Amino acid sequence: MPKPGETAVYTHGHHESVLRSHTWRTAANSAAYLLGSVKPHMKILDIGCGPGTITADLAALVPDGQVTGVDRTPDVLDRARATAAERGLANIDFAVADVHALDYPDDTFCVVHAHQVLQHVGDPVRALREMHRVTAPGGFVAVRDSDYAAMTWYPALPGLDDWLDLYRRVARGNGGEPDAGRRLKSWALAAGLRDITATSATWTFSTPQERAWWSGLWAERTVASSYAGLAVQGGHATDAQLRAVAEAWRDWGEREDGWFAVLHGEILCRKEPRPA
Repeated sequence: MPKPGETAVYTHGHHESVLRSHTWRTAANSAAYLLGSVKPHMKILDIGCGPGTITADLAALVPDGQVTGVDRTPDVLDRARATAAERGLANIDFAVADVHALDYPDDTFCVVHAHQVLQHVGDPVRALREMHRVTAPGGFVAVRDSDYAAMTWYPALPGLDDWLDLYRRVARGNGGEPDAGRRLKSWALAAGLRDITATSATWTFSTPQERAWWSGLWAERTVASSYAGLAVQGGHATDAQLRAVAEAWRDWGEREDGWFAVLHGEILCRKEPRPA
């Protein structure tokens, strides 16, 4: 378990099955709660940017501004730079950073955004304080995280119950909090943030294509990613148990009536403007 303030072990790692999921994400499907507050001139910090698809979307929305994407893993930033280059975006840059200790002055950014980050860090309250510190007065801290215990699906397959139980144990063993979505407002209040709008949104996978994609990436992730290694090394599962969970995912993906919903908690926190 990491010491307080240290970033937890990233449960998913950057296996191709993980990046396949991350590159599917857009500002529209993963940051809709924020987009009404984004203006063309803004300077934005995107924390945990991964392969940069959301980051690039944000840069396209601020043609007169600038977006900085940061991640703790240098290798994934190469993917992010490639994404920006493919889209011809000149108002975007990338750097290695830890959300617990951001190397930026106070009041630097109009928006500080983090998608699926706080569930993986050792001290989310400290992370939110740092995000708030580098946000300019009148600007926004925007955070969205999934909530694993609130995920729901049909039909009820015991193997997917095993998956959920296993994932939550592995994530907590790595120092994270898989049920982060419901805790975001609480963490923000503990960090001293006050002007908070808390919402929720879902991803839903039900069409044959969606089921094949979602079940396939989880089946592969369960046996081939860093998550699989951490599950075995941490004593949470055997290789045989992981294979059984992967098979349950494939089974679900083939069900014509299959339906899966991923709940996310969201908070949009406005930093108090300076007095006139």
